[in-house]
Amino acid sequence: MHVTSSFQVQGALGQRPVVDVVIMAAGKGTRMKSKTPKVLHALAGRPLLGHVLETAAQLLARKVVVITGHGAIEVEAACAESTGGRVEFDLNFVRQEPQLGTGHAVQQAVPALADDGVVVVLSGDVPLTQADTLYHLIAACGGDKLALLTLEQRDPTGYGRIVRAGDVVQAIVEHKDASDVQRQITEIYSGIMAVPAAALKRWLARLDNQNAQKEYYLTDIVKFAVADGVGVVAHKIDDAVQVAGVNSPVQLAELERAYQVRQAHRLMEEGVRLADPARIDVRGDLLCAHDVSIDVNCVFEGMVNLGEGVSIGAHCVIANAVIEAGAVIHPFTHIDGEKLGVTVGAGALIGPFARLRPGAKLGAEVHIGNFVEVKNSTLAQGAKANHLAYLGDATVGERVNYGAGSITANYDGANKHRTVIEADVHVGSNCVLVAPVTIGAGGTVGGGSTITKNTEPGALSVARGKQVSIANWARPAKKPKA
Repeated sequence: MHVTSSFQVQGALGQRPVVDVVIMAAGKGTRMKSKTPKVLHALAGRPLLGHVLETAAQLLARKVVVITGHGAIEVEAACAESTGGRVEFDLNFVRQEPQLGTGHAVQQAVPALADDGVVVVLSGDVPLTQADTLYHLIAACGGDKLALLTLEQRDPTGYGRIVRAGDVVQAIVEHKDASDVQRQITEIYSGIMAVPAAALKRWLARLDNQNAQKEYYLTDIVKFAVADGVGVVAHKIDDAVQVAGVNSPVQLAELERAYQVRQAHRLMEEGVRLADPARIDVRGDLLCAHDVSIDVNCVFEGMVNLGEGVSIGAHCVIANAVIEAGAVIHPFTHIDGEKLGVTVGAGALIGPFARLRPGAKLGAEVHIGNFVEVKNSTLAQGAKANHLAYLGDATVGERVNYGAGSITANYDGANKHRTVIEADVHVGSNCVLVAPVTIGAGGTVGGGSTITKNTEPGALSVARGKQVSIANWARPAKKPKA
């Protein structure tokens, strides 16, 4: 989880209150037609619920209470993995079994909530609410009012309507319970609210299920607030993506595209040149310096940092990597640093069709060509492996030329061993360097050699069978069919 925000508007909105977040994540998601709990389906490379947890972290929440139900064990494990101890809030889980409505869900969280905070209620399947929007909602609450996040919706079918008397909010009426007149209202409730914890607890205790759905509606607390003389305010936005939920694969795909369009526009506003903003996928954190260019159909995952003037060719997949200034990544290159990361030095040329695996550390002006794979290896400035080669668990010196078809044999069936190729070595084509082995500085390895012992600096090393030619040799002939 990458936490990037704090209370950026605190100065404008006043003293920051203590915030506790309740996330409703108990639903089955029948329309997803999947064994995976709905809130664990991925958007931009992370679970829907992971996005909501990150938003809670950006709010500097004191406590986060996740309400689980369907697939509870799986959801709770995913939450723990998603946060990974990198956030400061206290993470709690409560179960909603059976599931009797949104009000019933939040009732389960009551024992975990202190009375002194403002509770922000979010949904685990609404992933793209921005922290700044919630800051303003919390400010509207002010610690003593019920604040609702609302939206003007051209087609409000299925949503709870905001019923007002002038500017004063009087109630939220669910669609199935709304009159014909109320169904003409286009201001809808998003499902997100900020409410004083002590008042929330009182109102939750008064809920009943006397409605068309026979469920306990969280929205009924609005009428209780009005009856108690507590102010009910609405913070209205015009950005439907921020409150869009996911109930089907179609909605998930639509929200994915909306997210990616926003990422593309953000990058272009920062000066990145995108060949086509509709054909880029950012599934993590992509940081770009000036004059970066990215061709079509590239995917960025995890943490990727592109230096000044970096050029990314078409159809590349890059994950957990630092690519330094002026490097060129040619088309169809796959870079995946996983936990160890990958570093590509300034001015390096990579690809096309190259693969850099975890632990690849390439210096300045290194060349890695087509169908070359590098894993857990360091290549110093100016080293080159241009064709059809493998470097695994290797330390490669400056200006080394590593021949086509050559490999480091780094695995003996039980353990990995390291190959050291010192500066200015030339390795011929189709060689096997059997680790552990060191090729001395300035040495040359003749093509087709299998090297099993250390070589002296400056030496020519050749290890291959003597060539034999048999004159007038006839190939075996096929036997005639019976």
